Amino acid sequence: MIEETRTFVVSPPRATVVDYLKDFAHAAQWDPGTVSCVQSSPGEVQVGTTWRNVSKFRGKETELTYRLEELAQDRLVFVGENDTVHSTDTMTFADAGQGGTEVTYHAQIAFKGLAKLATPFLKSEFDKLGDQTREQLTRVLNSTGA
Repeated sequence: MIEETRTFVVSPPRATVVDYLKDFAHAAQWDPGTVSCVQSSPGEVQVGTTWRNVSKFRGKETELTYRLEELAQDRLVFVGENDTVHSTDTMTFADAGQGGTEVTYHAQIAFKGLAKLATPFLKSEFDKLGDQTREQLTRVLNSTGA
């Protein structure tokens, strides 16, 4: 399993940040690996909502179905899965100085089957992707006011 954690502070207040990030379709704006992300279940975003996420990694596109597992004012949990990977993205939130928000983004990626063999060789690429995600997510949250 690969795990990546990044903590950073953004200027919008926590409620605004959580409201923006709970809609995983926004991943297309803040995740550098996401090509597209479209809600696939009807209705308002709530626990159980699903999205079809197409990501590009190492030059190849892959599709995962993500589900919102937990929705709270201090925590969001998304679980993505396909035949070769299981991904859990946990975002926690705390109030920061001057009305901003401290965001901690923790990603766990577990490969399945033969893909497990590649895990040790992919860690450095996920380290780089984690840094890129932190930078892009910070920029998007600060520029859009979430």
